[in-house]
Amino acid sequence: MPAMEDLRLRYYLDELMPVAIAEQLNQRGIDTITVRDLRLQGYPDAHHLQLADELDRVLCTVDDDYFDLITNGAAHSGIVFGSRKDRREIGIWVRFLEWMHQTYMREDMRNRVEYLRIVQE
Repeated sequence: MPAMEDLRLRYYLDELMPVAIAEQLNQRGIDTITVRDLRLQGYPDAHHLQLADELDRVLCTVDDDYFDLITNGAAHSGIVFGSRKDRREIGIWVRFLEWMHQTYMREDMRNRVEYLRIVQE
């Protein structure tokens, strides 16, 4: 039986996501990579979605083009969507992804979509 840590979420941040989110998650011991880490900037969204799936990582993005891919049946290891205007809310993203990491296991996120929606008062 795999160790609990082997079942926890790992993240893949696409190129529209601030690198600071990955840095802070990694500092908290949450395995997170970015498109920049892999030097895959400019690759198509379908490539990122497939690679995140192959690596068993939840894709984090503010790019709604991924909706087209998943509505056409693309399998994935989970996606967290946020809005483009909220992508600079690094602390909120980090807390949300940390909460998800503590709450869900990898199998829970298979083909699941979560949304980070920041409500401003």
